[in-house]
Amino acid sequence: MNLHGMKAIYRFEMARTWRTLWQSIVSPVISTSLYFVVFGAAIGSRMQEIDGIAYGAFIVPGLIMLSLLTQSISNASFGIYFPRFTGTIYEVLSAPISTFEIVTGYVGAAATKSVILGLIILATAALFVPLRIEHPLWMLAFLVLTAVTFSLFGFIIGIWAEGFEQLQFVPMLVVTPLTFLGGSFYSIDMLPPLWRTISLFNPVVYLVSGFRWSFFGTADVHIGVSVAMTLVFLALCLAGIAWIFRTGYRLKA
Repeated sequence: MNLHGMKAIYRFEMARTWRTLWQSIVSPVISTSLYFVVFGAAIGSRMQEIDGIAYGAFIVPGLIMLSLLTQSISNASFGIYFPRFTGTIYEVLSAPISTFEIVTGYVGAAATKSVILGLIILATAALFVPLRIEHPLWMLAFLVLTAVTFSLFGFIIGIWAEGFEQLQFVPMLVVTPLTFLGGSFYSIDMLPPLWRTISLFNPVVYLVSGFRWSFFGTADVHIGVSVAMTLVFLALCLAGIAWIFRTGYRLKA
């Protein structure tokens, strides 16, 4: 295994984060903080508790998951698309490094950045609302697993995209609406039976529910189902990447 090759890709992608610190870290944290101010302080103070949890604290897992999903996809998709756009992808493809090592370098860096961002947002949330984490190991497991899964998904989008506008299409017009409708700001148990059933077809529901369970021990769906759905999506992403490298689909510039 070419550890030096993987390390080179990983360090290059991480270095790009520190060069664009405002866009990569500061901007998402400020945006999420505004959600806490508006929903947690202004609106949350006027709402009743949900499952015995203050509304400001209840939305924390959903907001972290919202940032985690969008940033994981954006980081990974841009990381592989930009070399295709500039033509430097040929340097990677001609290097003595396997496809597994290429994916590990790019996806590992994107997932690392997303996990760091999620932890920063969690620390920021603690400044606005009282938090408790009943299952910290499960919380970290969900954080890492979700970051890796959606970084793989972002890698696929970066291969598929033909322009910069397509890089933003899935995060902004698909993932963000699904996250808002996936119980980030409410419990799906509050919905009428028909809409609750429809919500169960939203895969983000299982991510938010499992992540919220790690904080408060309460969830809209069973924790086992949440873990299973996350692993299924991870398996689908791995299968998609395997197909891309096997067929060479749009891997070049």
